[in-house]
Amino acid sequence: MLDAKGRLSIPARFRDVLRAKYDGGGLIITTRPSCLAAYPLEEWRKIEEKFSQYRLATPEIRAYQRFFLAGAVECPIDGQGRVLIPASLRQEAQLTKEVVLSGMLNHFEIWSKDKLDKELQKARDNFEKYEHMVAQLE
Repeated sequence: MLDAKGRLSIPARFRDVLRAKYDGGGLIITTRPSCLAAYPLEEWRKIEEKFSQYRLATPEIRAYQRFFLAGAVECPIDGQGRVLIPASLRQEAQLTKEVVLSGMLNHFEIWSKDKLDKELQKARDNFEKYEHMVAQLE
C-alpha cells in the first residue's frame, strides 16, 4: 500500500533480502512500460556497466536506454522500511493506493494491482507458449 505521501512500505521478506544480500542500501527505481522496477544499488551498477558497453548502439538500443535510464531515481529506504516513490514515477506506472510487489530475482517490480492482475491473466492464458520459449533458452 502507498501512503498519502507516496511512500511504499517494503515487505519484511524483501527487506530481509536487501539487508542480507545488498547491505540494505537504497534502491534505484525506474520505469517499465507497465510498472516500476526497483533495483538494489549493486544490481543497478551492473546495468550501468552493461549499458556503457553500448557506445555505438543502434537507434533502438539508444531509445530503450533513454526510456529506461531517464526515469531512474535513487530512493533511500527509511528507518521504517519505507521508500518514497516520486510523483512522476507513480504517475507513469499509474500507481494509486493499492500496489503489489513482484520479486524478479535481482530486482522487484512495483505494480498497480489492476495492471498486475491483467498481466498475470495474460501469462496464464499463454503459459504453455511461454514455457516452451523458456525451455528453448536452456
